[in-house]
Amino acid sequence: MTRPNRGLAVEARALVKTYGSTRALDGVDLEIPAGQVLGLLGPNGAGKTTTVRILTTLLRPDSGQARVAGHDVLSDPDSVRRKIGLSGQYAAVDENLTGFENLYMVGRLYGRRRAAAKARARELLARFRLEDAADRPAKGYSGGMRRRLDLAGALVAEPTVVILDEPTTGLDPGGRIDTWEVIKELVADGTTVLLTTQYLEEADQLADSIVVIDKGKVIARGTADELKAQIGGERLELVLSSAEDLAVARQVLIEVGVGEPMVDEHTRRAGILVDTGPKALIEALRRLDAQNVTVQDVALHRPSLDDVFLSLTGHKAEEDRK
Repeated sequence: MTRPNRGLAVEARALVKTYGSTRALDGVDLEIPAGQVLGLLGPNGAGKTTTVRILTTLLRPDSGQARVAGHDVLSDPDSVRRKIGLSGQYAAVDENLTGFENLYMVGRLYGRRRAAAKARARELLARFRLEDAADRPAKGYSGGMRRRLDLAGALVAEPTVVILDEPTTGLDPGGRIDTWEVIKELVADGTTVLLTTQYLEEADQLADSIVVIDKGKVIARGTADELKAQIGGERLELVLSSAEDLAVARQVLIEVGVGEPMVDEHTRRAGILVDTGPKALIEALRRLDAQNVTVQDVALHRPSLDDVFLSLTGHKAEEDRK
């Protein structure tokens, strides 16, 4: 990386990190154009957090290079830290301070004058719907409120690059949607975002491009649409009248589809990727009818990012969150 690309806010080349015999990163390359969101997807242990720690100067790679906001993470870490905001997997909140005091303290640590630090703290408390709890100790906050306060803390210094390591973990649906809106506002203002997540709809909603890593290696990259197109075909989904018929439906889907079917006993759903679209749907219904299986609903649609994840890693993202 002798010549940095001035159009890139984050640029990493051939990052390698080992822990004993474990190769956490095995030549990872990343690029994020300024003002865009990169979604970094992968199962637990894939190397996402190790990548984040290197880009935020918390960890040195064994080899490789990285630049963030125009500065080298190894030779100029102080400049990198002044340009970034970080929200990790666990809320970094001082429970003995109020919400306002937490944000005010961060502002002062970044060198803001008292009045400016106070104004920024109040602005962010309003932005994250924490005004009513601003003067209460954070130890009384719910998990979702702590996550919002932590994300607000990452934005105190108005960073040019924000790194969010699974920022909506533990949030209820409303909290997740609120966080998505904040991220969209950041990007609209020109901020660059690196987002690690296992919520695939989150990447679909927010990311301009996506990188999938597994076992320390990049195994796919592209836009959400490009990744969906890679696995081709469509997804055939069935809802049965009785969960007792799922075993029969699973076998039928194997016969007409590609790969391993998805089966959910609670919702009586079964689905699989198919290459032949409507033909596969008609054949599946014919075979199920021949075995007296009643189908309540049927659908045929494009693959989702869940399908991409399953195709690339061999298992669903939900399995990694258990």
